[in-house]
Amino acid sequence: MVAETRSAGIPTAGTVNVRRGELDAVGFRRCGSLSWRRSTAPDGSTSVQIRHRLTSDLISDDVMVSALVGLVEDGALVGQWEFEEAAVGLIRSSASSEAVAWSSFYDNSLRDLVAGIASFSPVHHRARSLVSGSSVLEVGCCFGLFALQCAEAGLSVSACDISRGAINLLRAAAGRRGSQVDAVVANAVDLPFADDSVDTVTLIHLLEHLSRDERSQALAEAMRVARQRVVVAVPYEDVPSPHFGHLTCLRERDLVEWAAHVDHARARILDDHGGWLVLTPRIPRGR
Repeated sequence: MVAETRSAGIPTAGTVNVRRGELDAVGFRRCGSLSWRRSTAPDGSTSVQIRHRLTSDLISDDVMVSALVGLVEDGALVGQWEFEEAAVGLIRSSASSEAVAWSSFYDNSLRDLVAGIASFSPVHHRARSLVSGSSVLEVGCCFGLFALQCAEAGLSVSACDISRGAINLLRAAAGRRGSQVDAVVANAVDLPFADDSVDTVTLIHLLEHLSRDERSQALAEAMRVARQRVVVAVPYEDVPSPHFGHLTCLRERDLVEWAAHVDHARARILDDHGGWLVLTPRIPRGR
């Protein structure tokens, strides 16, 4: 059986079609482990077709991102929407059923992250080392891979994201794995959590997705909720990555500026596969 996905759910003039099948089909261009063909119809609508040989044994976040970044560099994918459609398509079409595909994606991704062999392993390893206390809130969790690692390490974990689809996937994965994660749909600038209610709040590779005002609001909200620590991680890029939804390039000077504009008891800036800002809330604090 060959699984297939097409763009759906939002108005668009484009289509992204992903299938597991032969890579050397007529008219397709090879790019690493994938092949692709992009076309434009007379009405201006675009169609991207992607073929792959990934199976449920192979699919993971690391494999998926690496393969699709190659397509971006090759000119096959343009922008965040096409990238995300292709990502979901690769995952769904890696197995004969959607349930098997997503469970394999989560299991393989977590295995590689914990083993330290995924590209993002150093970021998650550093983030876990900076967690203080026994409870964690991951803001902007996406698939929730960091939240699941924390839960399976024995921490009390909450996670939130603006994407209802991502939260539903995380809830399903947590339930299947027997991991306790309180996953909710929420915006980083308006967190549905009480003051001083979580020991550590993390914003891992989130702030580069937000506007300047939103970054300030998200930091203020994280500081409001955190009892012991706020952990911020950002990538250092020469140019923003639009396919990841990045709006701006961030540098150490941005971390310094954020620390200067947030009321805190202590701030640390680290450099480890990108920039880190670790903030200690001032407790007790007047509200």
